[in-house]
Amino acid sequence: MRRVVLTGLGTIGPHGSGTEPLAAALRSGDAPLQSVEPCSLHGANSAGLALYQQGELTPWLAPRAARRLSPSSKYAVAAARQALQHAGVDDSGGAEQPRTSVRLGVSFGPSSVTESLLEQILRGNPQEASPMLFMESVANAPAGQVAMALDLRGPNAAIAQREAAGLLAFVGGVSDVTTGRCDRALVGAVDEVTSLTHGILDRFDALARPTEDLPEGARPFSGNRNGMLLSEGCTVIVLEDEESAKRRGAPILARVAAAVRANDPTAPASSWGRGGARLAKSLRRRLDAAGVDIASIDCVVSGAAGSVRGDRLEASTLRALWGEQPLPRVVAPKSVTGEYGGGFLAAAVLASGGAPVAPPKHFEVDPRLRIDLRDPRHEEASNPRRTLVSALAAGGAAAWIVLER
Repeated sequence: MRRVVLTGLGTIGPHGSGTEPLAAALRSGDAPLQSVEPCSLHGANSAGLALYQQGELTPWLAPRAARRLSPSSKYAVAAARQALQHAGVDDSGGAEQPRTSVRLGVSFGPSSVTESLLEQILRGNPQEASPMLFMESVANAPAGQVAMALDLRGPNAAIAQREAAGLLAFVGGVSDVTTGRCDRALVGAVDEVTSLTHGILDRFDALARPTEDLPEGARPFSGNRNGMLLSEGCTVIVLEDEESAKRRGAPILARVAAAVRANDPTAPASSWGRGGARLAKSLRRRLDAAGVDIASIDCVVSGAAGSVRGDRLEASTLRALWGEQPLPRVVAPKSVTGEYGGGFLAAAVLASGGAPVAPPKHFEVDPRLRIDLRDPRHEEASNPRRTLVSALAAGGAAAWIVLER
């Protein structure tokens, strides 16, 4: 079976464009928060901040082409071109290029375009609703626009599985390459922030809020956590067959040692369940089949984002996976990248290469979770051999990958 490697990484988000500003933000632990314009759903005690995309798009997306695209599609096309450039791949596409799939995880899709389309229908004449807006309102618009912009002719899919969507897209891309369905895969995640989306999530108590003692912010695994940070942007990763990548002299960022998906049947439709032991058993079985010993994993990049229930499930899964053995170094980059928008995937790749990830601001150990992101022993594992990346979603979806250097 083919071995899959990562050869390119493109990311555009609140940190800016490219990996260097993201790496600096992860090292400092600072999230570039901005105020959200209130909508009718926001109340007196609402969350008021989010992570907005601040990266430059023009090096990868001409203004003329950008005018007809939703923000999500703009981010996706720009990040895909950036990733291919990083991988040393000609982005002109065409029949002579290797067959390339596109798989992007989305949680809310092109929200701003959807809002505009609904406003035309509900407040105006439905027969005059713009067909162009409809084309950009669907969840698979960003993935489709990437394929059209780069003339890619492989399978194309949008994965809408909430917090696990990006990692599930990655798992699907690994399958495309290992089975020979494609020679290359572009995988990642994209989302955008609107005031309405922010207001809806706030009404569901999903977002972090300021308290009398603490500012608004995400504190994964912390005893004082009270929600996540909403974020936008896009990350795209290039996956290739290892032998093909070596033949063309591509930079190899990491090798995929395992790619696993599962489901927690105890999860309700809109929250996390309590099936940590069951998820850990499923993951352990798949890791054993892939020849990955738990003892060989010396870093965990956790998808914990500050959610009370989500972080609890993540912690119980990790504890059940390692059993009586001590956990390796655990990092939780969503205190900086926020939830959605793909920043987590880029942070995971950087962390697997030894990039430092600061613990959340105002972190305090939750004795029920027993995961200390400030453990000084973690500094000893700055160059991990194998890194487990984890993403558990509300509704039950789960995905993991193991990256090795």
